[in-house]
Amino acid sequence: MRTAIFMFVGSLFASLPAAAQLADPTVTINEKFSERIDIGISTNEIAITSDFSGADITVFGAIDRADELLLATFAYDIVVALEGPRQSTTVRRKERVAGIWMNRHSIRFEPIPASYSLSSTRPLADIANLMELAAHDIGINNVRLVPTGVVGDGSRLTEFREALRRIKQSDGLYQRAPTGVQFISKSLFRASVRLPANIPVGPHKVRAVLYKNSQFVMEKVIPLRVVKTGLEQFIYNFAHANSLAYGLVAVLLAMLTGWLGSLIFRKN
Repeated sequence: MRTAIFMFVGSLFASLPAAAQLADPTVTINEKFSERIDIGISTNEIAITSDFSGADITVFGAIDRADELLLATFAYDIVVALEGPRQSTTVRRKERVAGIWMNRHSIRFEPIPASYSLSSTRPLADIANLMELAAHDIGINNVRLVPTGVVGDGSRLTEFREALRRIKQSDGLYQRAPTGVQFISKSLFRASVRLPANIPVGPHKVRAVLYKNSQFVMEKVIPLRVVKTGLEQFIYNFAHANSLAYGLVAVLLAMLTGWLGSLIFRKN
C-alpha cells in the first residue's frame, strides 16, 4: 500500500514544474517559498444513487522540497476543503403579524458554495490568523456572503449572515473536521472529506492549501463531479429540461393516487 502511494504521488509531481510554468489557474503560489504541494483522488466523479446516505472521500497528497527539520517540528499545515457548486441563496425572516407568521424580511446573497466540507491538520485558529485565512476564503466563517440588491441600512446583515451559516450547518451541508488531515510519512499526507447525504449534484472542487509557520505557501485545486444515476438521474434531467411537463405529470400522479386511495378505502 505504501509503495503504491509513493508511486501515485511521484506521478503527480512529475508534471508539477510544467504546470507552474504554464501558470495553471488551479494553482496559486507564494513565490517567497520553494515548497510545493500536489493532491489526487481515486475518482473525479461521484455517483449518487437512491440509497446514498453520505460518504467520505480520501485525498492523497505530498509536499515537495519540504525542509526536514520543519517537517519534524510540525511547521507545515494542510487544509483540504470540498466546495460544492455555487448557488444564489435567499434568507428570509418570519415575523408574527395579526397572529399569522409571515416572511417580512429577506436578503439575497451572491452565489456561494452549496456545500462546504473542510478538514485540516489542526484547528484553523492554530494554523493561521483570521486575516490570513479570510484572504484565501478558508473556513466556514470566511465563506464570503455578499448581499445583492437593496439591503436597507445594513443593520440586519450580520444577523442574516449568521442565520445562513447556521442553516447550512444544521442541514449538514457545511461541516468541518479539525484533525481530518494526517501525515502518513514525513511529507505524504491523507485527508478525509465528508460528502453529506444531501450533497448537491454538479461540479465540485477539492482545494488543498499548504501553510508553513502560519504563512500561506501554495494552493492546488482539482475538479470533482457529483452526478445522479439511474431513475433519479432521468427524473432530475426531465424536471430541469421539461419543467412544465414534469409539473403536469406530478399533478396527474397525485390525482391518480388520491383516486386509487378513495377506491381502496371506500366504505361500502
